[in-house]
Amino acid sequence: MTATLPADVAATTALLAAGGYVADAALATTVHLALRMGRPLFLEGEPGTGKTEIAKVLAAQLPRGLVRLQCYDGLDLSAAAYEWNHARQLMAIRMAEARGETANLEASIYERRYLEARPLLRALEGEPSVLLIDELDRADEPFEAFLLEVLSDFQITVPELGTIHAATPPVVIITSNRTREVHDAIRRRCLYHWVDYPDAARERAILAMRAPHVAETLSAQVVAFVQRLRQGDYYKLPGVAETIDWANALAALDARELEAGAVNATLGVLLKYQDDIAKLRGEEAARLVAEAKEGARA
Repeated sequence: MTATLPADVAATTALLAAGGYVADAALATTVHLALRMGRPLFLEGEPGTGKTEIAKVLAAQLPRGLVRLQCYDGLDLSAAAYEWNHARQLMAIRMAEARGETANLEASIYERRYLEARPLLRALEGEPSVLLIDELDRADEPFEAFLLEVLSDFQITVPELGTIHAATPPVVIITSNRTREVHDAIRRRCLYHWVDYPDAARERAILAMRAPHVAETLSAQVVAFVQRLRQGDYYKLPGVAETIDWANALAALDARELEAGAVNATLGVLLKYQDDIAKLRGEEAARLVAEAKEGARA
C-alpha cells in the first residue's frame, strides 16, 4: 500500500495539484498524514468548498478505484454494506429440496455467493480503492454505528457468514456539510480537517488551473467579486465550483472583464436561490463589480 503513496507533504501537495486541486499547507499536511498513517480522513465544511473533490483526485492520482457511498435520510445497512440475495437463496432451497439434499441447507444458503456487496463491502473486498462516504450528516444518527467497525478495523461482520477483512485497507474520506453534528465516536477514529472557502490567492490559482482559457483580468475580477460576495448575508454562498462555472460562463459570452450587465444576466450560474439573486441584482451587483475591479488592480 505505502509504495504508491507520496513520500512527504510536498509530494502530496504535488499529487493533488496534478489532479487539479490546489490545497493549502494545512490541508495537504492532513491528507498526507491520513495516507501515511492509514487513518480515515473526516472533512467538514460548507457546501462547495471542495471536500468531495479531494476523494476524486486521490482516486485518480494514486491511482485507485473510487467507491462512493452517498448518504441520505433513511440509509441503512442493506444499502450501505451488504444484502442477502433472497431470490437466489429461495431458488437454491427449492432446488435442494427437489434433489432431497436438505441436510446442510441452512448453512449452504448463507455462503458468500449469495451476498450482494454494497459500497462499504465493495471497498473492503475489491482492488485497492478510495472509499468516499459523502455527506454523512445527511444520514440518520443510528447509521453511524454501522461505520465504526469499518473505520476502526477495516472489516465488516456478517452474522450469518463471519467477519470479512480488507486485504488492502481503502483510503477513506468522509465528508460533512455540518447540517447536524456527527458523533464523537466517528470523529475519534478519523483525522479531522475543516475545509474553508479559499482565500483570494488560492482561488485565483484554482481558476488558473481549472479554467486556464479565462482571461487573466477577468479571472482576477471574478475572484475579487466572489470573495466580497461571501462576506454578505446570503442564504447559500457560492463555492469554488460556482466560481469556476461563473468564470467559464462569462468567458463563453466573450467577456474580458466584469460588467454589470453581464453579471446580472449570469447570476443564476453563481447563486442558486432566487432570494439571493434578487438581493444581489442591480445596485448591489454594480457596487461589487466596481469594488472587484479596484481590488483586482491592487
